[in-house]
Amino acid sequence: MKKIEAVIKPFKLDDVREALSEIGVTGMTVTEVKGFGRQKGHTELYRGAEYVVDFLPKVKLEIVVAADNVDRCVEVITQAARTGKIGDGKIFITSVERVVRIRTGEENLDAI
Repeated sequence: MKKIEAVIKPFKLDDVREALSEIGVTGMTVTEVKGFGRQKGHTELYRGAEYVVDFLPKVKLEIVVAADNVDRCVEVITQAARTGKIGDGKIFITSVERVVRIRTGEENLDAI
């Protein structure tokens, strides 16, 4: 099993969720986060004063899938989240040793 963490632009969330749903992904955790990478934030004007916004709003998706579904999920997320502009986001993939569904006690793939 693998955990896919994708940090994307907030307005792309619905597109990504729909695309993942179409390939059979049934659950995910979504968190509103702030951060920056090469984008380095931007400058805004407020009441005549200029200030730098270092941390930009992003959305982080967390999905656990069977190892053989990872490449397809990454492909779908990449296609749905891409705008072609800086700040589109990143995808991180890590191994998951064990999953337990609290309600039933099911484990691993049965618990996903």
